[in-house]
Amino acid sequence: MNEGVRVLALQDFMDRPDGWGREQGRGVYQRLLRAVEASAGSLIIMISMKDVRRVDISFASETIVELARRYRGAKGICLRDLTDDDMIENIDAAAAKKDQPLLLWQGKSARVLGAQPTQGCREAFHFALERPQARAAEFAQAKKNMSIANASMKFKQLWEHGFLLRRESAANTGGMEFVYQRIG
Repeated sequence: MNEGVRVLALQDFMDRPDGWGREQGRGVYQRLLRAVEASAGSLIIMISMKDVRRVDISFASETIVELARRYRGAKGICLRDLTDDDMIENIDAAAAKKDQPLLLWQGKSARVLGAQPTQGCREAFHFALERPQARAAEFAQAKKNMSIANASMKFKQLWEHGFLLRRESAANTGGMEFVYQRIG
């Protein structure tokens, strides 16, 4: 999983430092979409919120959250450079409304905005979040009384719901296995 991370500054796609309303959000979304499509080799798109003063729920829903939903499972969309509690709350609400998880990276730690992992998958998610990539066999080995099939099911659910990325890889045993990657 050597594809690069591309950082896009949201402010570069906006006409002003305030993101307000669905109409403005749809215009910014189209510009962001073109930039993401031009980044075919980037598996992860990190959106920097630097110099963005405010965003409301509608704008966040039409831009960031919609972009994450569009690429769910194929590319990872996440946020950085965001500390304003009001903006975090608005993006969180927009992502929750669309049942979309969105990682906000603050230094080396991540916070999930929007949809949250289920109780049964939380431990697997945190395991994957602590490392650049994870395999079901590694998680099963780290957890007492966990089968590889159960670990694999948890990772698959996390991928399907947009918490992780995955790809096929050659297993040490000679077969194929999925390797899961955190978004960010």
